[in-house]
Amino acid sequence: MAFKASVLKLVGRHISNRIKKQSTQAVAHQDRTLKHLISKAQNTAFGSDHNFKDITDQNSYAKSVPVTDYEGHRRYVDQILAGKSDVLWPGMPKYFAKTSGTTSGVKYIPISQESMPYHIQGARNATLNMLNKIKKPEVLTGKLIFISGSPILQPSECGVPLGRLSGIVNHEIPTWLQGNQMPSYKTNCIDDWEVKVDKIARETVDKNMTLIGGIPPWVQMYYERLLTLSGKATISDLFPDFGLFVYGGVNYEPYRETLNQLVGKSVTSLETYPASEGFIAFQDEPDNPGLLLNTNGGIYFEFIELSKVFDESPERLTLIEIELGVDYAVIMTTNAGLWSYNIGDTVRFVSKDPYRLIVSGRIKHYISAFGEHVIGKEVEQAIVNTVSRFKASLTEFTVAPQVNPDSGLPYHEWFVEWDVEPKDLEKFSNELDVAMQEQNIYYKDLIKDKVLRPLVVTSVENDGFRRYMETQGKLGGQNKVPRLSNDRKIADAL
Repeated sequence: MAFKASVLKLVGRHISNRIKKQSTQAVAHQDRTLKHLISKAQNTAFGSDHNFKDITDQNSYAKSVPVTDYEGHRRYVDQILAGKSDVLWPGMPKYFAKTSGTTSGVKYIPISQESMPYHIQGARNATLNMLNKIKKPEVLTGKLIFISGSPILQPSECGVPLGRLSGIVNHEIPTWLQGNQMPSYKTNCIDDWEVKVDKIARETVDKNMTLIGGIPPWVQMYYERLLTLSGKATISDLFPDFGLFVYGGVNYEPYRETLNQLVGKSVTSLETYPASEGFIAFQDEPDNPGLLLNTNGGIYFEFIELSKVFDESPERLTLIEIELGVDYAVIMTTNAGLWSYNIGDTVRFVSKDPYRLIVSGRIKHYISAFGEHVIGKEVEQAIVNTVSRFKASLTEFTVAPQVNPDSGLPYHEWFVEWDVEPKDLEKFSNELDVAMQEQNIYYKDLIKDKVLRPLVVTSVENDGFRRYMETQGKLGGQNKVPRLSNDRKIADAL
């Protein structure tokens, strides 16, 4: 173990130095990446349809390849599913990552032989870099768990293996880590989420767990089951060497207080930004919440201001053109054959040297019933600030507009499941509303002009969100509760 930790220390130091150096070359990496992608895919069906042989730079690329989403790629994906090769990228995909969307139904996101290693390298480098920063390389000598979806893959129509990204990644774990990985393959294949969590807890309760990863609400469920099984007061009593928590996909801050209480101490956390389309960014410093953009990972990035994203021909900005504090839609061109692909996420840059960002929300997850255009980052920041002042903690929350109340003005309704409820919920609601006005000037104006009345907090009974996710077939894995929506489908179901 000591030898392995020594090797990991050296490797971690090397990776940290390389990350730092590459972060100073981001723009050059992006220029080189675009040229490589265009050259590589010239003879594909997509490349032929979009005159790749005539593309020389970003401007000619933007003119030849319009921004699109899955619907714009569907006919090409259908050709691959029918068995045709060299369609979006040379050859056939190595995998299809199966995702679901509100407009496109089930999506089949291609992962190529060239792109798959970047998914693994991104996660590996992020982890080793963080462990180097906190001087704990020995964390990777203990037992590790990434709570994920089933690794069972099904053959697609063309024979390419199909599954959830988290399940696919289970087949690509480096050999040197496989002996440390938990749970067993058999347990990981269990479909019923509550049964699976119980089995995972039973398999790991007596192990030396040093790294735990997953979506925060599902990790909370795992922690609670561990404490019930063990009779221990905290996770740190059970796993004294627990040294790193890895997460992605949701903002950790609303869950941090509850999870810290369950753990019994503050554990270093590492935020990553993985997606089926590629490994986008990762937290490179323990005390800096900004995520370093993965500019040398087989992805070419463009950005569109959120306020212009639905324009007919929105301006597409390169990395060097972005501004701090502006919400952008992320447009990706990848070495798996996605071209000018709008992934549906919004980000906000917090640094240009190096290029760091935070995930600010989803294009389709917002409230703008009255023109306020409230986004996920704003509601998360407002509730985190308010909860901390009231010494409360929550399990989950979502926000929806109430456009036609029985009486009075319309309002935003916050559905919150509490771990520790504020003693004075009315005062909490008032301060939360003030916090929201500080986050969004348009919301503030609507309150001031009496178009809306202050928000209303509705407490959700214990396990209410889990039951809701179960009814939607989305309990566990990489699924998460939308922070907000412009209708009341979730609100009415709760």
